Amino acid sequence: MNDHGHGQAEILDLDAEVVAEHTASIIKWLPVTNPRQIVDLGSGTGAGTFALLTQFPEAHVTAVDASVDHLQSLRDRACEHGLADHVRTVQADLDAQWPDVGSPDLVWASGSLHHLADPDRTLRQVHDALAPGGVLAVVEMAGLPKFLPDDAPESHLEQHRHDERVPHRGADWGPKLTAAGFTVQGERTLTIHIGRSPAVERYAHAVLRRLLDPEALHRALSRDDLALRAERTVWAASK
Repeated sequence: MNDHGHGQAEILDLDAEVVAEHTASIIKWLPVTNPRQIVDLGSGTGAGTFALLTQFPEAHVTAVDASVDHLQSLRDRACEHGLADHVRTVQADLDAQWPDVGSPDLVWASGSLHHLADPDRTLRQVHDALAPGGVLAVVEMAGLPKFLPDDAPESHLEQHRHDERVPHRGADWGPKLTAAGFTVQGERTLTIHIGRSPAVERYAHAVLRRLLDPEALHRALSRDDLALRAERTVWAASK
């Protein structure tokens, strides 16, 4: 795995660890009872896959991602936890073509749709693939996570982070879901504020080291008010 891929995987894993309780609450909120076939769309290293299997231990999850390295990490973790029989991985570029994922009862798309060049097409493809009455859960961040208070000298660097490769970050997915043929069953926004902890410190270090020089990074990580500040919005839509 190259340095960029390793760094991205590290951030995905740290985010999953820090917000695990919030992810679990989102899954419990979804209007599904006992899905047997689940697709984790843009699975990354498997945060959603394993959270879904915790809530639905009898389910089988197809994890779809463009990164071979992320999928290998996910498979390794599934084996470590005795879940290999419940997880299938599919390497696919969703901007190229829709993969064969069968007819799932639930599709989970967390932090993935905003990366796509044409998410509206992908939403239509998800709608076509879902089993009758199936549910799509779209989870997106309102913005990038922050760790410093607004009055911190380095906070402006956090606030001005952006990535031109993800033009759909922060989109309102409700109208897009309706246009793709879904019925939106609910929308929920979670405000996340998690105070300083070893996991938050590791997460902050992984993000802020890309923005700050070593001295500023040390100052930032030494702050008593270091915390994860983020918002997640989830849309639940049925076919």
